Amino acid sequence: MTIRLYDTSARQIRDFTPLRPGCVSIYLCGATVQAAPHIGHIRSGLNFDIMRRWFAHRGYDVAFIRNVTDIDDKIIAKSAEQKRPWWAIGYENERAFNQAYDILGCLPVTYEPRATGHVPEMIEMMRELIDRGHAYAAEGNVYFDVRSFPEYLKLSNQDLDGLRQPSGEGEIGKRDRRDFAMWKAAKPGEPSWETPWGRGRPGWHLECSAMAHKYLGRAFDIHGGGVDLIFPHHENEIAQAKAFGDDFAAYWAHNAWVTMSGEKMSKSLGNSVLVSEMVKRWRPIVLRYYLGTPHYRSMIEYSEEALREAESAFARIEGFVQRVVEKAGTVEPAAEVPPAFAEAMDDDLGVPQALAVVHTTVRQGNSALTADDKEAAVARLAEVRAMLGVLGLDPLDEHWAGGSDRGEDLHGVVDSLVRLVLEQRQAARTRKDYATADAIRDQLQQSGLVIEDTPSGPRWELGQR
Repeated sequence: MTIRLYDTSARQIRDFTPLRPGCVSIYLCGATVQAAPHIGHIRSGLNFDIMRRWFAHRGYDVAFIRNVTDIDDKIIAKSAEQKRPWWAIGYENERAFNQAYDILGCLPVTYEPRATGHVPEMIEMMRELIDRGHAYAAEGNVYFDVRSFPEYLKLSNQDLDGLRQPSGEGEIGKRDRRDFAMWKAAKPGEPSWETPWGRGRPGWHLECSAMAHKYLGRAFDIHGGGVDLIFPHHENEIAQAKAFGDDFAAYWAHNAWVTMSGEKMSKSLGNSVLVSEMVKRWRPIVLRYYLGTPHYRSMIEYSEEALREAESAFARIEGFVQRVVEKAGTVEPAAEVPPAFAEAMDDDLGVPQALAVVHTTVRQGNSALTADDKEAAVARLAEVRAMLGVLGLDPLDEHWAGGSDRGEDLHGVVDSLVRLVLEQRQAARTRKDYATADAIRDQLQQSGLVIEDTPSGPRWELGQR
């Protein structure tokens, strides 16, 4: 079956036909490094890591570019607020993003270019666009003339006459309020680079057009990012690149948000959940399961309950894997995944349907174990490992089995065990067997745990022993 992807620009699922047979080129808008990543940021990296893994499993040679925006208005504002160099803030948070990608099992990208390392390419693009009549310089800024590009707003399906183009401070000299900044004139105390139009710094949109051109050429297969980037970022990328003469992306893929109380998770809303904090409370492989297994175009509403459900679901998979290994030793992944799994993944990366195949196979494997059918159990585990490998969730993979922090792993194991005991205590309280409930609590406290009953259920933490 041909891989099919939902193409935002076509507003439908399309058969995927690569520009070069056997090869796939992907450009993903990566981090803007003004702060450490929350799980909403990392969802995009996880979704496209799974896409990249599936293409590789299908035999494609994948070139995967994920950029770093290390200079923009927000980073400069943080620099002024914290009285620290802009580049120090950017590098610190870039490292935090890379640590988050790594701890959640994302494969290394082919290249991860920084915006500030590609100013010459941006100058070349602006010069060509000015010569072609698509851009103009004014007051040290360089703007793109949106009326010069008839296809503008085709991706986001908006009307130009009613457009409200986001604008930053100091964007003066526009011929049309809807034109957008490619280059911003220098301000006192801000970072800047020399150009033929004066000193200044890149606009956000220009960075990606220039870097995609440098690393993937005039045409590539897939451009990805969050749905919030469709306008203005991706719309403006397309205008710059195509007016420059590039064919640019053949397919546009966008992942949905992680929300809290129905709102997009964001730093500005103050509702972000940092990856660095989440992995102290949840095993990284469980967090990957939680973020990576919903369909990439579906919203994820964050809740502790949903994470606990993900933990329990993964525990069922992991328990089967461990039981077979204990009985039969190491079992290598199968060369191919089951046809139903492949069919689901080929259909716009249908991870939820593919995951259902994983759980069905686990149940079949457990039945084989119960029947003492070692051969069948081993065969099912080989299939499960092949499927989990595509999803980056194979607990026997060296990333999870040997490279993780055992303290974090132990916390997850203890948490699962304590919750099981607390469920028994709650059952005792429900049947009004308070003596048993108190005995369970006392035993847990003697083990060094403090139990607190809250309106949302019992909580535990390590106490003084």
